[in-house]
Amino acid sequence: MNPKILVPVAVVAVALTAGLAWVWALQLPADDPNRLTLYGNVDIRQVALAFNGGDRIASLSASEGDSVRAGQVLGRLDTTAARLRLAQAQAQVGVQEQALRRLQAGSRAQEQAQARAQLAAAQAQAELATRQLARVQATSDVTHGKGVSRQDLDNARAQQQVTLAQAEAARKAAELVLAGPRREDIAQAQQALAAAQAALALVQRQIDESELRAPTDAVVRARLLEPGEMATPQRPVYTLAITAPKWLRAYVDEAHLGRLRVGMPAQIRIDSDPDHPLTAKVSSIGSVAEFTPKTVQTPELRTSLVYELRMQVEDPDNRLRLGMPATAQLNLGPQRTAAAASTDTLTTGSRP
Repeated sequence: MNPKILVPVAVVAVALTAGLAWVWALQLPADDPNRLTLYGNVDIRQVALAFNGGDRIASLSASEGDSVRAGQVLGRLDTTAARLRLAQAQAQVGVQEQALRRLQAGSRAQEQAQARAQLAAAQAQAELATRQLARVQATSDVTHGKGVSRQDLDNARAQQQVTLAQAEAARKAAELVLAGPRREDIAQAQQALAAAQAALALVQRQIDESELRAPTDAVVRARLLEPGEMATPQRPVYTLAITAPKWLRAYVDEAHLGRLRVGMPAQIRIDSDPDHPLTAKVSSIGSVAEFTPKTVQTPELRTSLVYELRMQVEDPDNRLRLGMPATAQLNLGPQRTAAAASTDTLTTGSRP
């Protein structure tokens, strides 16, 4: 083709392309100033789950990616030693219960009869010794001390004192048997029983805590220990990601901050499924600016301050993942003009 013809054709093609681009640009909708688009990441709360007690792990039933329900058993500890301590505590409770029952029941009829018999025997011995002393003393008096030696008289007098003391001891013992145990002894036995029962409850609690249960509906993100390892309260066994609720963490500049409200609806879109947005609402708005030094207060940089915005997202199909980027769109509504704001200020100031 002739080069002289190619130049006008190229000029016409360029002009036509520019014209089509200008017409297409006129047909595009203008940016809506009342519609705010934010970019953020999905935020999911996590739980580091560990056993309350320390022992060897017997079994684990969940792995990474498993969905677990609240209360589901995820692992168990070896409870051999704990069950032996439980049997020991149960036996100690039985011993204390029997001791308390014995004190509360008091003396048996046979014990009371035995005490009375021992008292009667002691009193009889004392009466016999008294009579013996009287006879010896009478003989000594009649014979003016010649019929009975001084030693026999002393022995009779001593025997009387011994038997009288034994009779008094038997009487006191009989009174104790008939009165029954002291209230302080019963109270002491009751406290000993309570201590044994508390020890039993503690061991039973340790056995109950040997089962690791999910605190809420979640997804297992990591399994950090395996059966056979020693578990302690300081060593997490699982890391769980709570499936509901989920949040989107984004940041908004100061120019749009005044038009946002808690509870404002929003739509969340993710790159893997942009045609099916998720419903969300603003749950919190940060009160402190970020990413800017606190000393910077110039008018030029005030609009660069950003504030954290959290939106609670409804995700029934569990499409969101921790840290996933997402786009949020919020309808801010019509922006108030400066004249309207000034009028509201004057009206508020004129109220009594």
